[in-house]
Amino acid sequence: MGRGAAVTYDCDVLVIGGGIVGLATAYALTRARPGTRVTVLEKEAGPARHQTGRNSGVIHSGIYYRPGSLKARYAARGAAEMIKFCAEYGIAHEVTGKLIVATDRAELPRLHALVQRGRENGIPVRELGPAQIAAYEPCVRGLAAIHVGTTGICDYGAVAAQLAQASGVEVRYGSEAVRIDRRADLGVAVRTAAGDVVRGRVLVNCAGLHCDRVARMTGDDPGMRIVPFRGEYFTLARPGLVRGLVYPVPDPAFPFLGVHLTRGIDGGVHVGPNAVPALAREGYDWSVVRPRELAGTLGWPGAWQIARRHWRYGAGELRRSLSKGAFAEAVRRLLPAVRGEDLVPAAAGVRAQAVLRDGTLVDDFLFRESARAVHVLNAPSPAATASLPIGREVARRALAAL
Repeated sequence: MGRGAAVTYDCDVLVIGGGIVGLATAYALTRARPGTRVTVLEKEAGPARHQTGRNSGVIHSGIYYRPGSLKARYAARGAAEMIKFCAEYGIAHEVTGKLIVATDRAELPRLHALVQRGRENGIPVRELGPAQIAAYEPCVRGLAAIHVGTTGICDYGAVAAQLAQASGVEVRYGSEAVRIDRRADLGVAVRTAAGDVVRGRVLVNCAGLHCDRVARMTGDDPGMRIVPFRGEYFTLARPGLVRGLVYPVPDPAFPFLGVHLTRGIDGGVHVGPNAVPALAREGYDWSVVRPRELAGTLGWPGAWQIARRHWRYGAGELRRSLSKGAFAEAVRRLLPAVRGEDLVPAAAGVRAQAVLRDGTLVDDFLFRESARAVHVLNAPSPAATASLPIGREVARRALAAL
């Protein structure tokens, strides 16, 4: 941006990232302050091509999250709003409920703690014994379980596309941000890979897997790095084995929910995901290796701290990635009838996990603000569920920056 000449802005708020959080932010901006000019830059040819469109489509209840955390506050509110949004726009969805099943006595205290957490978060929870588990899921076995009635499923890719359409904002697909020039007095100018320059008064970074890189391009130190974890899925060749959603009791030491069974809106059953380090930010299988991105991960001290603390957990995940038999063994803890041939490989996803320098896996949503910029630096599950309230929060910060 040159000095002295008047600046012509293409928009008031420039959003980088056309996933569900970026598009929910654009949607919220147009509702909070009609007339606000918003442009969304998305490097792919359409919306929701990464985390949004590559998950199991669950509308989470909020039972897992620490009371008072942003996750807990946004998930319960977001779930109700997501169901209403889907109903309003005719997007496929269903409130199915789900079971969280303990298969080992050591898991029972954690299951009871989840009951308490659910109640603290205002979520209706029903405790079940083995016979009651069978009434919900005849093929599932466990010592005890809880039923969470407010969980559901939907098509988040369709939600993202509808947010883009309903907001009426300009979404520029095929527009990858490669350089950002920010001046506190003049706003931001973003150069795309195609050579276009887009100028806005305020930048909103919703770049997901690349959010830390975008923050650094803006001139901000995000204080974290994205360490990508690939979640590998199978579909169940015999979907009749599962009626709804079945989860194991999660390990509180690690921010992943374990291998679970999810009946989707198409009637098929997803099995997974496991969680293994990806060799690229968009490394959807072992063959995708991007040396520069891998070097960036390995050069971050926090990545080594994770490896040191969680190597046993990671070794189990790696084994399940490389061996379908090991994956089937994990599934059989919940669903004894599953055989290796029942598991058909499906598309994988990559989770953008924010990691601090000391190896802390950031568990909650993480927002950072600086002059003329708002950065969304951690938006893990339940970000899709909570995208409408998250979008309002990011929009509020962006409008304050205006």
